[in-house]
Amino acid sequence: MGEFIIKMPDVGEGVAEAELVEWHVKPGDPVREDMVLAAVMTDKATVEIPSPVTGTVLWLGAEIGDTVAVKAPLLRIQVAGEGGEVTAAPMPETVIIEPKEEQSPVARVESLPSVEVKTPVQSAPVARAVVQSPADKPLASPAVRLRAQESGIDLRQVPGTGPVGRITHDDLDQFLARGAQPSVTPAGLAMKTTVEEIKVTGLRRRISEKMVLATSRIPHITYVEEIDVTDLEDLRTTMNASRKPDQTKLTILPFLMRALVKTVAEQPGVNATFDDDAGIITRHGAVHIGVATQTPAGLTVPVVRHAEARNIWNCATELVRLAEAARSGSALREELSGSTITITSLGAMGGIATTPIINHPEVAIVGVNKIMTRPMWDGSQFIPRKMMNLSSSFDHRVVDGWDAAAFVQRLKVLLETPALIFIES
Repeated sequence: MGEFIIKMPDVGEGVAEAELVEWHVKPGDPVREDMVLAAVMTDKATVEIPSPVTGTVLWLGAEIGDTVAVKAPLLRIQVAGEGGEVTAAPMPETVIIEPKEEQSPVARVESLPSVEVKTPVQSAPVARAVVQSPADKPLASPAVRLRAQESGIDLRQVPGTGPVGRITHDDLDQFLARGAQPSVTPAGLAMKTTVEEIKVTGLRRRISEKMVLATSRIPHITYVEEIDVTDLEDLRTTMNASRKPDQTKLTILPFLMRALVKTVAEQPGVNATFDDDAGIITRHGAVHIGVATQTPAGLTVPVVRHAEARNIWNCATELVRLAEAARSGSALREELSGSTITITSLGAMGGIATTPIINHPEVAIVGVNKIMTRPMWDGSQFIPRKMMNLSSSFDHRVVDGWDAAAFVQRLKVLLETPALIFIES
């Protein structure tokens, strides 16, 4: 019979000691080769200590919570042997595979413990790669098995370079580096490795540049308010039902455009542009309303010019014409520039609230969110009402929070009492 003294391994990184955090065995327990005996923790990782031999635990050299110095005796294992020989050849004193920063909290450390043998032994064999046969259970630590399982790797296909063909984390790294694909893939799922590079050019590049300019130079303040558009929707339905053949079907946007015309007449500071290089704010008498429009090429902003001089039907007709021109790519340059205030709407996908980005050099943008029927309390009962949020952003260098709120609240009054939109001042 022989006896192995297993010492605290040197886990590298200049660590001189480690805390014992877990025992998996106790005196008298049988152990087999590759079985995890204990776990120790350094300030960087938790390391599992496997058994290099098969035998019986005789003695434990520390208790959980103890700090054990590197190469201090940790436990003794009695092994069978004949003529002073052990059944398993001793391992090199310490073999370390350095842990990688990106690996899991359980360190990728294959530490073969320091071994003292009290009986004569044969010299250790030279380590060589061993590929497990399909019938064999691969030799690997629990940490290696977990990593292989997470990566979908069949350990029987991985050559092991550790003692007796034991598979290490380094073996897994080399297996993957050779381009081997995981052999275990969930049914119906497959890894995709294609990469597509798209050069940002043309309209997409201009959109990108303008968004960067707007967000980097304009301190945005966004104000969200809910609007009861039940009466407005009723009016819109009635007007569409009685429209003439040459009149364009009304959406909510022409009503909002006319409400904007009335509101900016009372608050001209919102219908403005700001030249921040020259430090000049320009307030515009004309109301040129940009309407953000999605096209196959990307986002464009056609401009309904002089909305203050158009009635609601004319606003609707011009809006449709410009949107079609933008989508077909036939819009003229002057039809895509010169706006003084912008409306943005995602229609039915408008969400509950948005944070619109101002169309530089303007100072305000009004975002339309989707209409939803919600129960609203009228003082005595809940009744169904059609509700819509307006999400509006303002250049806080030019528009104070109070003025922004007053602007939105005036829009709220006009949209909730749509008859006011048609009353001339």
